Amino acid sequence: MKRSLLVALLLVAGCGDTIVNNLPPTAPTPEKAPAVIKTTIEFRVVGNASSARVRYSSPVDGLAQVVTSLPYFNSFVTEASSMFLSLEATPVAYPTIITFPFLSIQIVAGGTTFREATTSDATLSPLQVSGTWRR
Repeated sequence: MKRSLLVALLLVAGCGDTIVNNLPPTAPTPEKAPAVIKTTIEFRVVGNASSARVRYSSPVDGLAQVVTSLPYFNSFVTEASSMFLSLEATPVAYPTIITFPFLSIQIVAGGTTFREATTSDATLSPLQVSGTWRR
């Protein structure tokens, strides 16, 4: 009797409403976009000239020219994977008491020197570097 009562209870319990889950199909997860890599480009001019005329080209400023005292630093951040960069510096004058004049220019990309030039003469001639930087 206990057995038949147990079977009857199981049959009654199993005869409930049937629930059908009609959820919409899940959309595929979108692929993650590649990470954006940003690089800092720096223009550096150092030396013991009284002042210098600095020309540089960048996508941010185009072709720019400034007359400034040294040291001179300028930088920008880019997401580009390649670009043409140029830097030129011409000393305007050296102090009369300088025995060993020098001028140095650098383009630094992502903390690594991309282009560099140095001079140690007092002729006031321009110093120039340029090139296409690629990540």
